[in-house]
Amino acid sequence: MQPGLNAHPARATVVRWATHLENDRRLSAHTVRAYRATGFRFVDFLGRHRGEEIGKFALLSLAAVDLRAFLAQRRSEGLGAASAARELSAVRNFLKWVAIEAGEPPRVPTTRAPKRPRTLPRPSSPADVEALGQSARAAASAPWVGKRDLAILLLLYGAGLRIAEAMALDAAQLPVGETIRVTGKGGKPRVVPIVPAVAEAIADYARACPWPLGAGDPLFRGVRGGRLSADLVRRAVRNARAELGLPDSLTPHALRHSFASHLLAAGTDLRSLQELLGHASLSSTQIYTSVDAARLLDVYRHAHPRGR
Repeated sequence: MQPGLNAHPARATVVRWATHLENDRRLSAHTVRAYRATGFRFVDFLGRHRGEEIGKFALLSLAAVDLRAFLAQRRSEGLGAASAARELSAVRNFLKWVAIEAGEPPRVPTTRAPKRPRTLPRPSSPADVEALGQSARAAASAPWVGKRDLAILLLLYGAGLRIAEAMALDAAQLPVGETIRVTGKGGKPRVVPIVPAVAEAIADYARACPWPLGAGDPLFRGVRGGRLSADLVRRAVRNARAELGLPDSLTPHALRHSFASHLLAAGTDLRSLQELLGHASLSSTQIYTSVDAARLLDVYRHAHPRGR
């Protein structure tokens, strides 16, 4: 039992909410612990903030100013913008559940989450990508699985696909030629160019795959024949980069960032890059101009005699 559980009746409500998350929502134990801790912090803060005992009625009568005060308190304690946004999301989920449990409309005070700083993707070198793919191939449980993993990683880097887009590809696109058709976010299709090295890697995998790769079949299959899970690809990348001593930032999604950064450095215009990446808005693509500027500044600082 948490210390001070009876300090506010609403702390018992937090316990019931956490049980709901674990049993009904099937969230991971780690997530449930984090949400429960947030719930306790929120209830205890409200008691201090409002100077009263916090029960269910108090939770149902909160205003946006209460949520803003909680966020301000957490930020003053050193909580970053991204963590504060996650904490606010947990509080909103809790308040919505409280209302539903009480038979009330799930009204939650409207509060804007802290603005998260846009971080610059760190492009990986082609040599690192190649080493990553070969390491994943060597560590695979079977030769055809190794060829599959290599083909996927080269596809993410060589065509800038999201990992979910690669996993959703169907075998009907075989044999892969100069382009493939991809379904992106919101079901929006786009045609993506494929360089010969990527097409050859996919063809090599297709020849070795023991499962049928006909019309209607997934292109990338798991060892039991079903559509491959993105989590298995992430695990293969995690193991390969640990083996090579590469940074944790080298993830499957980082390969897509590297694709974009290298194309921009080679002179690709933003509109074309937007189409290749499947971004709905050009503003999502413009972050790569900062990446390129950062790279040029880094070169200047290391090369110019007065750059340091």
